[in-house]
Amino acid sequence: MTPIESPVPWRRMDLGRFLFAAEADGVWWVLRINGFPDHPLWTLFVDGKARFDIDDVPPAWILWGAPALDEASARIAVAPVEGFAVYGSEVGLPCDDPVCCDV
Repeated sequence: MTPIESPVPWRRMDLGRFLFAAEADGVWWVLRINGFPDHPLWTLFVDGKARFDIDDVPPAWILWGAPALDEASARIAVAPVEGFAVYGSEVGLPCDDPVCCDV
């Protein structure tokens, strides 16, 4: 089983486009929701770096119904990626279409 197929202890947050975070193997994983269908539904950040875009989360990832993450931990998790709220901003090419990427 690859790490992406493993269960991840997701917690929900309410920090703009950053809806879920998990601490796994001592680092924060953060999911950003994107302007779907113009962009992939999710971008996964691990330890502050964009890892990949996905439309469907792996079956082992339970997002909906996940318990809330406390606000202090949520802010710590999002701090390295908070400047990347817009799709593409993590690679220096932020989407500027107000339909799909209005923040």
